[in-house]
Amino acid sequence: MSEAGEFIDLSLQREASWRRAEQLQARLETEPAGSGLRFYGTSVGAVRGTVRDAGRRYPGLSRDEVAALSSELWGSELERSDLAGSDLRAAPVFERRLAAVVLLQNNVKLLTNADLTRLEGFIRQARVPDLVDPLAVDVVGPLVDGLDVLARVRADSVLDRWVREPDAWLRRAALLSPLLALRAGAGDWDRFVRHANAVLGEPGGKFDADGMAVRDAVSRVLAEMAKRRPELQFTSVGA
Repeated sequence: MSEAGEFIDLSLQREASWRRAEQLQARLETEPAGSGLRFYGTSVGAVRGTVRDAGRRYPGLSRDEVAALSSELWGSELERSDLAGSDLRAAPVFERRLAAVVLLQNNVKLLTNADLTRLEGFIRQARVPDLVDPLAVDVVGPLVDGLDVLARVRADSVLDRWVREPDAWLRRAALLSPLLALRAGAGDWDRFVRHANAVLGEPGGKFDADGMAVRDAVSRVLAEMAKRRPELQFTSVGA
């Protein structure tokens, strides 16, 4: 593990709580990927504080360094077992993955169109709203909004593909990605409506066990816009 990665991991472990870990595990085990995670029991605030402290300790990280550190925190690595003295493949740790998300949130201005491939991989593996939603709303959306015209066209084509993907969590991410812009009075509402109708109009059989994750994303955006921008109208294809 890199020096920055080790600093973050050890800091997260110092803030651990077995009671919080048990509660988080009990809640997330109902999600498709929850049973495959380990939990330190570090609070969200402590995760954010740890990443903020790491930023002060290792200032001026480049895009490549941010990308490498986020991947390191996200993925399960071959780790040394203190008891067995042998290399074992450890399950990924929820709080380390959340730290990767916070790291990307804090450095989203460094990210480029090329980073959508890495983010797609993270979303495919995340499969819990606690990780997918901040990746979509706070990373993918601002990343795409900050691109120049040509890069934005390419990124939009990626999101168009995500909406057509069998993976419900990629579709959820595509639907939630414009939320910050729409909240701020900007964003492409017509495009969201097209994406929402594309998934809501699917035959019910195409929705897998995660299908509610897609419908919930549409409902979340519509509920927020009903309060913040009631002038926006949503017309369902089936209406």
